[in-house]
Amino acid sequence: MALTLCGRARRFVSATSVHNNDCLHRLQQTGSDRFQLGEAKAIRLLPRRTNMVQELGTREELMQENREVETSYDFLGEMRQRFLRFKRQKYLPQIEKFQALAIAQSPKDKKQVMVIGCADSRVCPSYVLGFQPGEAFTIRNVANLVTPIQNGSTETNSALEFAVTTLQVENIIVMGHSNCGGIQALMSHQNHKENQSSLVERWVMNGKAAKLRTQAASSHLSFDEQCRDCEKESIKDSVMNLITYPWIRERVKRGEVKIHGCYYNLSDCSLEKWRLSLDKSNNGLYVSDREIWS
Repeated sequence: MALTLCGRARRFVSATSVHNNDCLHRLQQTGSDRFQLGEAKAIRLLPRRTNMVQELGTREELMQENREVETSYDFLGEMRQRFLRFKRQKYLPQIEKFQALAIAQSPKDKKQVMVIGCADSRVCPSYVLGFQPGEAFTIRNVANLVTPIQNGSTETNSALEFAVTTLQVENIIVMGHSNCGGIQALMSHQNHKENQSSLVERWVMNGKAAKLRTQAASSHLSFDEQCRDCEKESIKDSVMNLITYPWIRERVKRGEVKIHGCYYNLSDCSLEKWRLSLDKSNNGLYVSDREIWS
């Protein structure tokens, strides 16, 4: 009966619309419940032309694709909100400062600091040490290593050269941290398998000297304790490796550049800091100004 009424309704609307378009227009605007219900019932009474299982499978695939797209868009949406929040809360209130930084990254009224930090996502130097845009020229690698100049060019020492010779930074900081995955990889690595190692293992083997000293002095300690010692020994080696670069060593001797090491403890939020100083009596170097900030 619903199908018959629906058919009559359609013929009535169709015939009437030829002579009076206002009727159809009002029907579309108000939405006749009976007409729509009859149309829906008529469609359900038609024979299915597709396999229901295939149709449900297709729907599920489409829903899965939509979920994946929505997840991706959620991430990008969050990034967009963070950027706009940065612009609204930080950039616009200090627009003159940021426009000055757009011209050069070394403000005339303040010398930049060069920071060599770890790539670990938990240890962002600018976040931990409170640097603002334009203050810190930063390079990050696995385990915050500085190789000696004899080892050749790396991303780290090329950034060092630019920071010291072009930006003329006055302070270089090597910043390590506790629970460093790079140092754990170094301490776990079997020295005789260097040629069969992954890229990460081959890179951290640049800290091999610190590892061997730690193992010799701390063999009675647990593996985790040895890692803590090696993390600090590695910072010391990287600090000393900076002196192998002539354009750093000469500036240190003239007092134009100061080199610092610091160790950030994630567990208690403390920072152990020291400086490499020049002994003018014998032209040697020694560690001075050791402090713990807690």
